[in-house]
Amino acid sequence: MKRKVCVAITARPSYSRIRTALSAIRAHPELELQLVVTASALLDRYGGADKVIEAEGFRIDRRVYMIVEGENLVTSAKSTGFGLSELATVFDDLKPDMVVSIADRFETMATALSAAYMNIPLVHVQGGEITGSIDEKVRHAITKLADIHLVASNRAAERVIRMGEYPERVHVTGCPSIDVARDAVAAPMVANDIFDAYGGVGPKLDLSKGYLVVLQHPVTNEYMDARRQVEETLAAVVGSGLPALWLWPNVDAGSALLARGLRVGRERQKLDNIHFFKNLPPEEFLRVLNASTGIVGNSSVAIRECAYLGVPAVNIGTRQSGRDRGANVIDVDYDRSQIRDAIRVAANIGHCHRDELYGDGQAGRRVAEVLAKAPLETVKRLAY
Repeated sequence: MKRKVCVAITARPSYSRIRTALSAIRAHPELELQLVVTASALLDRYGGADKVIEAEGFRIDRRVYMIVEGENLVTSAKSTGFGLSELATVFDDLKPDMVVSIADRFETMATALSAAYMNIPLVHVQGGEITGSIDEKVRHAITKLADIHLVASNRAAERVIRMGEYPERVHVTGCPSIDVARDAVAAPMVANDIFDAYGGVGPKLDLSKGYLVVLQHPVTNEYMDARRQVEETLAAVVGSGLPALWLWPNVDAGSALLARGLRVGRERQKLDNIHFFKNLPPEEFLRVLNASTGIVGNSSVAIRECAYLGVPAVNIGTRQSGRDRGANVIDVDYDRSQIRDAIRVAANIGHCHRDELYGDGQAGRRVAEVLAKAPLETVKRLAY
C-alpha cells in the first residue's frame, strides 16, 4: 500500500522550496501525494500561489483559509490558532501517513502542531539553519516536534543532532529549491516577455543591459520599522539608475507598513526604473534572477538559490543574520548610502563562482526516497 504524504504549503516561498519534491513524491511508486494549500498561499494580493500550483499540474486536495487581516503580531498569533483548528479537521479527513512541514514561517507552526497532537509522523524540511526574526524560534520548535528531518547541509544536520534529535532520523537531502535553480541555469530568460506574461505595475523596462531584482520583507521583531526600512531601500534602488523588478513581500507583521511605504513612494515620485510584481512562478523567478545584475533586499533566496546561481546579493539588515552564506553576499544596514554603494559593487563584480552550499540540484529525488523508506514513528526522546 502506498504511503500517503500530506504536504502543507502555507506561502509563496514554501511552494518554491518544495516544488521538485512534490513532483518526485507524485512520481514515486510507493508514495501518494496529498496537497493542502493554506494561509497566504491562497491570497491574491500575495500572488495567489494556489493558481500557480494548479497551473503547474498539481491537484490541491484541500484549501484552508486561516489568515486574519491586520498583518501585525496579534493577527499572526490568531492566524496560527485558526490554522491549528482547521488543519486538524483536514488531517482527520485525509488520514495521511505523514505530514510535511516546510521551513520556518509562522503559519507552518499550525501544520506542525496539528500533526504532532494527532500522532501523525511529522517531516520537517529545512531545519537546523540560523537566521534572525521569529523564524529562528519557529524553525527550532518544529525541529523538536518533528520525527523525520530533511536538511539542506551537513552543518544544518549537525545542529539538529545537537538539539537532541536521533542521527538516524536526520537526512541531508539538499534544498529542493536548488533543483529549480539548476534548471534555471539551463533555460535563460527571454528579455521583456516577463511583462507580457505576468503583468504587474510600472513601466515596461529595457532589461537588455542589466537589472536588479528586489525582494524585501518586514522583520517580525522590528516590524514597526518596516516602512522606514523599505523607504531606504527604495531610495537606493531609484538612485542606482538600474532597472529593477520588485516583488511584493510576504504576509508578516509589518507587511501593511512596508506596502504603504512602497505605495507612498510611487505616489510621491516617478519610479521610472521600477516594475512591481505580486508573484512569479518558481522557475520563472529563478530564470529572472539568474539573468540579473543582482538581488537586493532581505529574502533567503539571496542567500540560498543565489549562492548556487552565483548572483551577487545585497543583503539588508538582520533578517538573514547567522545563515550560512557564500561569497556572493554583501551585507549592509538599512541605509540608502550603504545599499547604493553595495549595488554599485555588485554590478561591477558580476556573477560569482557557483556554490553548492545548499544543495547540488538533486534534492527532490532524495526527499521522495527518504519518505518511501524511513520508519514512521512518533515516540521520541532526547538522544543524549
